[in-house]
Formats: sequence, structure tokens, C-alpha cells
Amino acid sequence: MSALLRQIPANIPQDMRKIRIENSHLTELPRGSFENVSALEYLWLNFNNITVMHIKSLEYLLALKELRLQGNKLSSVPWTAFQDTPALKILDLKHNRLDVLPEHALRYLPNLTYLDLSSNQLTVISRDVFYSWPVYQRSQRAEGQIEAISNAVLALHDNPWICDCRLRGFVQFIKSVGPPIILMNSYLTCSSPKFRAGKFFHEVELNSCMKPLTSALDTNLTVPVGLNVTLTCFVQASPSPAVWWTYALKLLRPFNVSTEPISEETVRSELLIPAARPVDAGNYTCTAANFLGNTSVAITLWVGAPWASTPDPGWAPIGPAEPGAHVEVRIAKQTVYGITLEWFAAAAAAAEPGETWYTLLVGRYDAAQKDAIYIGPGVNTYSVTDLLPATKYEVCVAVRNQAPRKGQCVVFVTGSDVSQMEQREKLIHIIVIVCAMVLAVPAGMYACTAEARPGCLSRCPGACPRRRRGGQAQAAGSKESTLDSLPAGSEDGLCRPEGGRGGRRPPAHEEPGKTRPPHRNSADLY
Repeated sequence: MSALLRQIPANIPQDMRKIRIENSHLTELPRGSFENVSALEYLWLNFNNITVMHIKSLEYLLALKELRLQGNKLSSVPWTAFQDTPALKILDLKHNRLDVLPEHALRYLPNLTYLDLSSNQLTVISRDVFYSWPVYQRSQRAEGQIEAISNAVLALHDNPWICDCRLRGFVQFIKSVGPPIILMNSYLTCSSPKFRAGKFFHEVELNSCMKPLTSALDTNLTVPVGLNVTLTCFVQASPSPAVWWTYALKLLRPFNVSTEPISEETVRSELLIPAARPVDAGNYTCTAANFLGNTSVAITLWVGAPWASTPDPGWAPIGPAEPGAHVEVRIAKQTVYGITLEWFAAAAAAAEPGETWYTLLVGRYDAAQKDAIYIGPGVNTYSVTDLLPATKYEVCVAVRNQAPRKGQCVVFVTGSDVSQMEQREKLIHIIVIVCAMVLAVPAGMYACTAEARPGCLSRCPGACPRRRRGGQAQAAGSKESTLDSLPAGSEDGLCRPEGGRGGRRPPAHEEPGKTRPPHRNSADLY
């Protein structure tokens, strides 16, 4: 008891009949753990850290009558190992982590009279597990006869049972079971689904399993530009299916998808498309799947003619712009495979920030169309991942149904591979942050493109006052040290367009009617 044993001792006397090793540090039962103790009848290994049990760990234990493994960390048991213990009568496996009980599990326990599987992680069991148990088979053959059959105690309580169609046969078995099989606790309870949680087995009636059947009230919708539209599909299935939406063979992100049950075997899934645009037109597919298979239904969406206006190049107009509505966007974080955007709405759009929808447009810089992602109210960050290497991207954030403005986009370029990305991480990060700062100033004041690489600094020696103060030694340093010296939180650190001069831009060049945004220090960038 409480010994610091890490393996089964090798010098156990051969005539030992009872072994008890508890509260120790055993982690596994290797092959032939007790091959020198063939007379062993009682083996207690409770409250250890056993996670692995070899299929031949009980070899040569023909006389073993009792095996207790309570309070270990077994997630599975090699049930065929009990072929070597035909005399076993008591098997205690409670308080482990068993989550599966295969159909053949009890086939090799012909004389078992006590089986404790309580307080494990069992969720679904087939009734065939017990139909193949020799004790049950003998009771069926002896039914109506005078032949005496010893009782067998079975403990299955305190497991997280999922009471859906997959458990139907087992629930029926529990309801009908009787001597010689005796349940230690006959009040087995459901843990899920939610509408059955806490109910006893004898209170539920489970239906047969059913492959998903999908349908939609309207498979052809036409809406005007700028109107919110909700696509709805209904799914009948048992057990509850997984449901997802696709558009143009792309899986839609779950921001605007809601799926909820409306009855025991029916769920409703809705896809919200706020401020519909012509680019949103097309076929949307609702797919549902469970272990029996999958089905889908397609809904065709038509969007009316766009508003008449002059759009920015590369973008389709999606509605009348609201005067004063403006979004400032920046790169909050960058990883090897993506970026995290952060934005906030200013002016008129900030009047009701809790009700403001945003549209993210993500894609290659030269792509005619970008992927549209709709962000609901109260969300002001989004991570873009799975980017291709050595590719120039553009990400824009627009308010509601507005077309994105030039100042609401970020342009960046990814590294050619992971190692190069790691070497250039600071370089790309600083350049993207500098470009993001440009978004807060009037359009056209600065040139901000993915070509703003280290050559930008060499073309604009007058744009970096700290470098001038650093002298020749710093100018001859590495690119990384040059970037470290760049005051990222100051407008003085921005590269001017070619032909620009040092110092601030003269007020005469500022566009009339626009005010310079407040100064943002480096702390605002992170």
C-alpha cells in the first residue's frame, strides 16, 4: 500500500494466492506480469495509474477468481485477455475512463458473476454485448426450467449515456433485464441530449435511427440589393445531424449560421446574409450528416440590380454610402499562416456600435472578386488563416451594405516559405502596421502597397529622423536593426511618395474639408 512501485515485482513467491498493490505508481500491466505466480486467485490493483493493459498481461492465471482495477486510468481493455482467466468470477473496473464496450467484450467471461463498469465514460452500448454474455445465454436456455443458475450482478450507473436512437436496444435490454442478471442500480439516467438530460431509462422511448432528410420551404428566392435575407432548411434525422452550408463549393464560416432543434427528430438551420449584393447571388447548399449518411438541399438566391453609382475599381457597389460612416482597420497580430484584423467604426457608424454589421472582403490583391464574410454586431476582430505563400493579399472592412473605401483596406504580402517568413516576420509586420496607419489619413496622402519593402527606407532617407541621428554606423547595420529603429507609432516613420521631402506634408496639400486624424502613439498599434 502506497509503495513507490513502478512495475510488478519479479520475485513474488510462486505459491502466492492473493496480491494487493494499491495507491502505488504502476502505469501498465506488461505481458506475462504474473507468469511466475500461476496459483494466484485474487489480484487487487486499485488506485494506481495504470493506463495500458497488454493483451497477454494475465497469461498463465488459470486459477484467477477476482480482478479489481478500480480507480485507474484505463480508456480501453483488451477483452480477449480474459481467455487466459476462465475461472474469473469478479471483475471490478469502476472509476476508469472506458468509453467503448465492444460486442465481444463479455464472450470470454463464462463464469463471471460480478461486473462493475460504473463511473466510466460509456455513452453508447449495443445490447448485443450482453446477449453474447454466457450468463445471459444460459438464462435464456434455462427459462421455464427448474435448473438453478447463479445470479450475476451488473453495475452500469454513473456513465454519461447519450439517449438517442443508438442506445435504443440497450435501453430496451435494461428495461427487460431480470434474474439471473441483477442491476446494482436500476435507475440509469440520460446525460444528453439536453431535452432528455436527467431522465431515467424507464421514462424514455427511443425511436429507430434515421438517415438525414433535408428540405426547404422555398428553394428559389429573389431579393433587392441591400436587404437582409435568411435562407432556411429543415432536417429530419436521428441521431441529431451535423449541419453546414456551402456556397460555390466553399464552406461558409459559422458567423451567420444558426442551427437549433424544433422537435425530437427535426432541426432548423438558418443562414443570414445581411445587405445582399449581386455577388451574393448563386446556389447555397445546406448539408446534413449523421453516421447513416448525408443529404443536402440547394437554395438559389437572386439579387436585384445594384444601386447606380460610380464604384471604386475592382469593387461592385452594394448600396448607398452613409455620409460620415467610416471604419479604421489595422493588423493587430500576425502569425506565419495568417493575420488578425481589428477595426472600429467612427463618425455616424459609431452612433449604434452594438447594432452595426460589417462586411469583410478577403482575397488576392489582383482578384476581381473577394470572399465576403459577414460579421455581426459587437464583433471587432477577425483572423484570416490558410494564406498562400509569396502572395499579395488585400483585406477590406466595410460598414453594413457600403462599398469598401480605399482607406478601409490593408494590403500585405506573405513570405515564400516558413523559414523566410520567420526571418522577415518583423519586417512584414512593421510595414503592414505602417500601412495600416495610412488608413486613418485622407486617401492619396501616402502610397501604401506590398512593394514597400526595405527599399522603401533606402529611397526615403529623409523620412526616418532617428536614422539621421544615428549616423553612419547605424545606416550600415542590418535590415532588421534598421526596422527596429523605425518609429512605427509616428507619422515621421511613414515612407513618403517618391519625390516627397522630409518633415510633415504642407497643409496646402491636404484635401479640403478633411481634418487630420489625432496622433496615434506606438501603444495604439498593439
